[in-house]
Amino acid sequence: MNPSVSRLLAFVVVLQVLILASLWTSHSLPTAQAQLPDPGAQRERQLEELKSINTKLDKLIDVIGSGKMMVQVQVVPQDKK
Repeated sequence: MNPSVSRLLAFVVVLQVLILASLWTSHSLPTAQAQLPDPGAQRERQLEELKSINTKLDKLIDVIGSGKMMVQVQVVPQDKK
């Protein structure tokens, strides 16, 4: 074999040994602990928000239906350029 090929193969073997040694001796990374959401609690919060929105809409409908809502519109002429 060619001497340069032998050196290259020896270098590759040394790198593989170093990689194997580092994998063997290194401590593994801590695993991620994913927190799964509680679907029941999410639905409870959604229901509470929907009840709040329904209450606000009921109040708005009462105000509009009572005729107490006064709206004034003023038309301002636009400047001609």
